Amino acid sequence: MKRILMIGTGGTIASEMTEAGLAPGLRGADFLRYIPSVASICQVECVQVCNIDSTNMTPDHWLAIARAVEDHYDRFDGFVISHGTDTMAYTAAALSYLIQDSPKPIVLTGSQKPIHMDITDSKTNLLDSFTVASDGRIPGVSVVFGGAVILGTRARKTYSKSYGAFSSINYPVLGVVQEGRLVPYIQPPAGPAPRFSHDLNTRVSLVKLIPGISPSYLSFALQESDGVILESYGVGGVPSGDQGQFYRLISQAEAQGKTVVVTTQVQNEGSDLAVYNVGNRLKNDLGVLESYDMTLEAAVAKLMWSLAQGRDQREVARLFYTPVAGDILCHPEEQRGRILFFCGLIVAFLHGF
Repeated sequence: MKRILMIGTGGTIASEMTEAGLAPGLRGADFLRYIPSVASICQVECVQVCNIDSTNMTPDHWLAIARAVEDHYDRFDGFVISHGTDTMAYTAAALSYLIQDSPKPIVLTGSQKPIHMDITDSKTNLLDSFTVASDGRIPGVSVVFGGAVILGTRARKTYSKSYGAFSSINYPVLGVVQEGRLVPYIQPPAGPAPRFSHDLNTRVSLVKLIPGISPSYLSFALQESDGVILESYGVGGVPSGDQGQFYRLISQAEAQGKTVVVTTQVQNEGSDLAVYNVGNRLKNDLGVLESYDMTLEAAVAKLMWSLAQGRDQREVARLFYTPVAGDILCHPEEQRGRILFFCGLIVAFLHGF
């Protein structure tokens, strides 16, 4: 029987009612008495990294979770991480960069209702996660929620209350769990052994464009950060008014060795700065990076990881554009490869049925 390590971090699944609302109180080991049938799936041991609302999750917690996996990696066949839903997508993305090429499953899950409630999705999500972690056919980092198995770099919380809270963005789901059995559609590649990273540069910030936003917001973010993600509209661009202040600020930041990434507020299909004049200049004259079809969560985590590997801008750009765990498919020089890749995904998806 497979041995699975459960890593507790808190979240709704572990919450109890207090006078001031729900707050994490249960530990990972407490969950097992609510799901006695897990004993027929695998042997479970538990460790607790933290017990917090995921709103309080930080990159230091991501590093602690990754260390817990690394410290116990050789003793277990897979890992289940219980986590709050609000920042689970960020943690899943971060772990995808901190733990690369893992041949063993590393599954994140949680719930929309605490496990002690009579009506809750927590028990199903936990049992599904242990099923995926024990099965072993989907290696690496994934999110298992509402019956779906989602690649860690592609998960996003798209519903605030519904049980099917997570969606796979710009990528098919890896599989589903039906009646206690995993039905895999896609098997992500894995190396013979995991590669662990131990550093993140947290001097990364996000500026979301809104009509009429003052360039001073971007100026402050650039002063306080080594890397800034600019969440633009549509396929990407920045306002060209105000005597071009946005362009000047970005140009100055690039000259100071800072990294600017342009992403999009649109959930699906990604960015393409070359389309419009307001984006073309950013790409061709200022040399900003763009996230293409990456999720915002993956772009944030990957920029932190890339900047931690070194401050040379060319090396940061190379790392950011190098695909990791299926996080980016449409680098402009690889359009033909993108089409072929998607064709392969579609064929694999259809074979899953």
